[in-house]
Amino acid sequence: MKKNGTTGEGRGDRPRTAAVGVPVQVSAANVAEGRTRHEVARLLLEQGPMTAAVVAEQLGISPTAIRRHLDALQADGEAETRDAPRKGPRGRGRPAKLFLLTEAGRARFGHAYDDLAVSAIRFLAEHAGPDAVRAFAERRVERLVGPHRQAITGSADPVERAEALATALSREGYAASTRQIGAETPVAHAGAQLCQHHCPVAHVAAEFPQLCEAETEAFAKLLGTHVQRLATIARGDNACTTHVPAGPAGIPAHPEPDRTTPGKAASPPEGHAPRIPNGGKPA
Repeated sequence: MKKNGTTGEGRGDRPRTAAVGVPVQVSAANVAEGRTRHEVARLLLEQGPMTAAVVAEQLGISPTAIRRHLDALQADGEAETRDAPRKGPRGRGRPAKLFLLTEAGRARFGHAYDDLAVSAIRFLAEHAGPDAVRAFAERRVERLVGPHRQAITGSADPVERAEALATALSREGYAASTRQIGAETPVAHAGAQLCQHHCPVAHVAAEFPQLCEAETEAFAKLLGTHVQRLATIARGDNACTTHVPAGPAGIPAHPEPDRTTPGKAASPPEGHAPRIPNGGKPA
């Protein structure tokens, strides 16, 4: 016999009951709250760190309501804050807070079949060796960006290509964007940053960095310039960030300067010294 007045989930279609035996009804307001909170989380996922005021403006919801949702996401460990960078002279008062998703927050949007994928690649590595894993990673990224190649390479400017690549990656579920690095920075650092705010294979790439390495090399070839990976979600960063220097396309691509795959080094252009694998160390 079941006891009345217990807490917990009901069986079948029965509603949950509170300690006094009163059914807990899920109201339409609660459903709407959940949907709005999910939209807040999605905005943080797709557009990266944002202030509460910007979130409110983007969703057309009052700042007070947005604060409530952001506080709830923080309480659940799905969002965190950091200070916004100051622009201009330091003024009085505390800097604005930027809200961003944690790994738990990104999990809202799924890491489908992570365990199965990791197991499959482990099996591949054990039975076919690391070269097979590398070949798989290269094939995967080619299938990801290959259909967008013409749209990406339509411009000779690497920064414009980066913007087209961000659009392509967003269509593939990576919530990508670009950020211009302006004239106030040293010439060597000018260009753009390509940011991927979501990575569907981050958990897999944490164990098999070949996925990230192949992706970076493919980006360099598409953009026609060397690129530098500054951060990855797989290593615990908030986004996968790739620096794309300004300048005409056609610069040889060296996305991983301290790693050279044997037999795959490209011939240097005329007037450039050949790049020595392994930093000049014997293979």
